[in-house]
Amino acid sequence: MNGADRVLIEGLEVRTVIGIYDWEREIRQTVRLDLEMAWDISKAAQTDQIEDTLDYKAVSKRLISFVEGSSFGLIESLAEHCAGIVLNEFDVPWLRLKMSKPGAVRGSENVAVLIERSRHG
Repeated sequence: MNGADRVLIEGLEVRTVIGIYDWEREIRQTVRLDLEMAWDISKAAQTDQIEDTLDYKAVSKRLISFVEGSSFGLIESLAEHCAGIVLNEFDVPWLRLKMSKPGAVRGSENVAVLIERSRHG
């Protein structure tokens, strides 16, 4: 595998129940996902067939479905679960996931966590 190849999903916005405060448990807020996934694109580049690549639409749809149906207190927990889905269900060997909660802190544009995970450690 070419270790430099990456598939990116940037700025995926999903509304969900997220937060620790009572008022947050009663509304839906937007979280934003930026995802960088290791993937060898060489076969897909040769065949030009979707079956030979990481289907970023399928990854996006799965994450949207999960996040919309979830209810977490912390973005740290939500990010960890999303990373596990991508690693385990899509056979991605490594990923970097930024989970943002825009407007969570007054005066800031954004707050986020950034994690890196792999299937082998």
